[in-house]
Amino acid sequence: MEHALKILGKASSINVRKVLWTCEELGVSYEREDWGSGFASTHSPEFTRLNPNAQVPVIIDDAGVLWESNTICRYLAGKHHNHELLPTEPAARARVEQWMDWQATELNRSWSYAFTALVRKDPEFQDPHQIGVGINDWNHKMSILEHQLAATKAYVAGPRFSLADIVIGLSVNRWLMTPMERPDFPAVDEYFQRLAQRPGFLKHGCNGLP
Repeated sequence: MEHALKILGKASSINVRKVLWTCEELGVSYEREDWGSGFASTHSPEFTRLNPNAQVPVIIDDAGVLWESNTICRYLAGKHHNHELLPTEPAARARVEQWMDWQATELNRSWSYAFTALVRKDPEFQDPHQIGVGINDWNHKMSILEHQLAATKAYVAGPRFSLADIVIGLSVNRWLMTPMERPDFPAVDEYFQRLAQRPGFLKHGCNGLP
């Protein structure tokens, strides 16, 4: 008998929201427990036995324990045989994973300082020069996305919605909600409107949280 999927992590976490939105697209039921800042500590021995990095999300199902949000999304799409979210043909799959990896490394790293300063208002992240550098880097990375979306005229990896759009769609929402100067990127704006037609994005992405 297959065990119910359990997701550990608070619903406001952008990385947890990737997994929640993926579950919505797949029609997968789950149980979620609040872990992270303001809730149960991810640094507790109970949690670090599951993820030694002390980060959310973590999932538990009949296959065991898994962490790293983008990997979890790929696992769930594969487990439930959804080949639109994650194609099986090698080149098509690689294009989806290329943009997922770009989100996790290049794009994610670019917003770190500016977002922590401007949204979280961490007093240790208030150097004006570093904020300015962070904003410029973030906007530059978004210009790469603008160029890609202008080429596809649809979704990040091509004409069809995929896992790349889940992880990057949440990033676009964060970029738009951060109080800073942003260039005019019409392809990104049109992309955001396409995503807003999806119930999973409205529930877990464009839901008032950056």
